[in-house]
Amino acid sequence: MPASPRPFRRKCAAPLALPPPLSLPNPEVSPWQRDAGAAPLCRLTGCRDVDHQKADWVSIHEHICQLLIPIHKSLPRVLCEKERKHGMEQLVKRQKYIMDLALSTAQEFVRDGKHEEAISAALQALRFGAEVHGPDSLHLVPAYLLLAEASTGVGHLLQAFKYLAQAEWIVLTTPGCSAALEHKLHRCLALCCVAEENFERALYHLANDIYLASSAFGLKSVETSEGYFHMANIFSRQNKTDVANSLYAEVTDIWHAFLMRSVQAQEQILRSRPEMSPFTEDEEVGEVRMTETQRAEAARVLTAVLEIREQAPQQQPKETSRVLHALAMLYYLSRDLAKAHEAGMKAFDLAKQLPQQEPLEAIGHLLKLINSKLSYTK
Repeated sequence: MPASPRPFRRKCAAPLALPPPLSLPNPEVSPWQRDAGAAPLCRLTGCRDVDHQKADWVSIHEHICQLLIPIHKSLPRVLCEKERKHGMEQLVKRQKYIMDLALSTAQEFVRDGKHEEAISAALQALRFGAEVHGPDSLHLVPAYLLLAEASTGVGHLLQAFKYLAQAEWIVLTTPGCSAALEHKLHRCLALCCVAEENFERALYHLANDIYLASSAFGLKSVETSEGYFHMANIFSRQNKTDVANSLYAEVTDIWHAFLMRSVQAQEQILRSRPEMSPFTEDEEVGEVRMTETQRAEAARVLTAVLEIREQAPQQQPKETSRVLHALAMLYYLSRDLAKAHEAGMKAFDLAKQLPQQEPLEAIGHLLKLINSKLSYTK
């Protein structure tokens, strides 16, 4: 694996202009218009034609339309200074709320592969982020990165690189940018380079990604593992199988350890409170649960690694069993007990072929946990 270089720094082009702000409502036209069988179209949207308004409505506008109305209303002139100040504070709170809502919605769309919808939602997050924090704020970088990822997903690479140039400009010109944010920038740059098959440049950005993610979260963190995974995919495409396999093993080990800690933490809480049902929604148990983003990322990565292991010309039962064990723990934590039992049994059968008994014991214990929950549901 390439040595970890210093974070990437280069002179960027001048920042791009922000998308046009939301247009103000036209007082001569009703806020709602309907085509035959079409979704309602709102004059508060920033889209300039019917097709774009429809796409925007499906993506995010339906969720924020009513929130936009008080934002575009002018404050009465008769207000005293105290009331006007309070009104401005409420306006900023509403704008921040819409920005966060649009950003989380865009993230969900990207995670689900709905890139067109993600673009509309991310643009709303960008507009309101610029209104609240200014056009050069680090708060805008996540929206630019989502726009770049979504644009790559629909094949608009040139547009994706433009969004990344804007994000990179903000990062480079803002003192004190966190490593946690910089590593995401390099990961997006790497994925765009992969899309245009510039693998050497992609590896360079991934090396920066891993270095920065390790600085922010730790060398064995799940945040760092995604950089290893993308790097392994590149080496696999370059037919550097040994390097790719070692990186896939590193990714598996990181997720396996993370999921093992999560299962043990949940088991410890349930043991300390024997009266609690295994399916009870409890605040303390919820604290050790994975986030939706972590769950989706783990499922995507581990499923991909399992497919690679199972299709490899030379089988490695130890590595395949470890991936299956990790997936079984993931499904267990996600309460998909049928899939957890299936993956666990496959991992157990493969572990029987290994000279070491430690994996067999760990998988057997997980199967007991799974079977206890299955019997509880009967």
